[in-house]
Amino acid sequence: MDIRVRYAPSPTGNQHIGGVRTALINYLFARSKGGVFILRLEDTDQTRYSGEYVKNLYETFDWLGFRWDEGPDIGGPAGPYVQSERFALYREHAEKLVAMGQAYYCFCDEERLSTIRAAQAKDDSSEMGYDRHCRGLEPIVAAARLASGEKAVIRLKIPLEGTTKFHDALLGDIEWKNEDVSPDPVLLKSDGFPTYHLANVVDDHFMRISHVMRAQEWIPSAPMHMIMYKAFGWTPPELIHLPMVLGQDGSKLSKRHGATSVNEFRKNGYLPDALINYIAHLGCSFEEGRDIFTLGELEGLFKVEKLNKAPAVFDYQKLEWYNGQYIRMKSDAELVALVKPFLAEAGFVSTNDAVLLAAMPLVRERLHFLKDAPDMMRYLFKEPTLPAKEEFIPKKLDVGRAIELLAAAAAFLPSCDLANIEAAETAFRAEAERLGVKFGDLMMPVRVAITGSRVSPPLFESMALLGVERSVARLEKARAHLS
Repeated sequence: MDIRVRYAPSPTGNQHIGGVRTALINYLFARSKGGVFILRLEDTDQTRYSGEYVKNLYETFDWLGFRWDEGPDIGGPAGPYVQSERFALYREHAEKLVAMGQAYYCFCDEERLSTIRAAQAKDDSSEMGYDRHCRGLEPIVAAARLASGEKAVIRLKIPLEGTTKFHDALLGDIEWKNEDVSPDPVLLKSDGFPTYHLANVVDDHFMRISHVMRAQEWIPSAPMHMIMYKAFGWTPPELIHLPMVLGQDGSKLSKRHGATSVNEFRKNGYLPDALINYIAHLGCSFEEGRDIFTLGELEGLFKVEKLNKAPAVFDYQKLEWYNGQYIRMKSDAELVALVKPFLAEAGFVSTNDAVLLAAMPLVRERLHFLKDAPDMMRYLFKEPTLPAKEEFIPKKLDVGRAIELLAAAAAFLPSCDLANIEAAETAFRAEAERLGVKFGDLMMPVRVAITGSRVSPPLFESMALLGVERSVARLEKARAHLS
């Protein structure tokens, strides 16, 4: 069997974690089997469609670093890959179903349908949905009404009795009572637009999709699709319904749990490698005792058998851990390139690359997100805002003693060789002993003076980057601030 899978988003919003996960699993499955991964744009919902969302889709996957083999932007043998360019095909096949007695024209207008819905809701009816009013219309009558210019939709005939069975490669055999399937759903609207269900089945057939891998929330639509495949006389693709992604509270992942749009993760300074690795592990295992994989390794290790049936919980802390790991794996030059856009956004537009390269070892271990870099490195490029006096004062000492320590450090620093960090630290330890204070008590006011904070990257390395002159000037400024 030729393996052909697809990611078929509707361009009605920006790309989010759920969609990207579906795309990634389809991609990994295709690569693991030497198959083809297809992008198809399901743009039949023209009321919410936007070209900006299509642009976001392409930009998202460019950033993530994996792409499709066939799609709207690169073409392929099964195109076009945009549903709005395939309307003639949908109409042709909807009318074929009518001719075969598997579908029918329905002339019920919106007023009648609204009346039905209201009555069912009022009576709390167990039978919700369309009442099949036009199902028994003689074809000759329907043809005459169409010829007179009357508007109609085409509805699929759902069997009135029995069950529909299908197999899911992950969940096993599933059986659905036909009476529980949406009664005679619309396939083709009166304006010629197909519904999702018709377009989905026709496209999957003509694009020769071998496996449909999608979220478990689509299971209720599967019986309808199986009925349609049977009506056409087509062999359906294999189904693999992927486990849901939930928030920590057990409900479907949404904005209330945190970022869900890929744009948000990108703006917050996540690396695409980290996001891909974490998403790949949602409801799937690869190799026991190991967390970090390249995309190529994930491609080789992926197996449907390693997917879980149970929902996966999105853990933002775990993703943060992944992000930190990938940041620390970057070279200094790679990290400079990654943080520069965030520095530029913070106003550090003329930052010297040599200084940035030297600064990377100072911040790498402390970075959780790329967006943290500007605040963490600000003191290297701008005079820090000096905090309240209390921040300078070590425990059990007072402001007078803090002033003395700053003065002593300013006087002592020029004699230190900051090119030799170990020697400089040893010299300051000796100076602290001479002054009769703990080493940490001497360094606290120095750190706050140099960086503006009690918590900062390594201090001696920071002073080496700033240089003795700038460092002494900051110590003097802090001493004056306390005085």
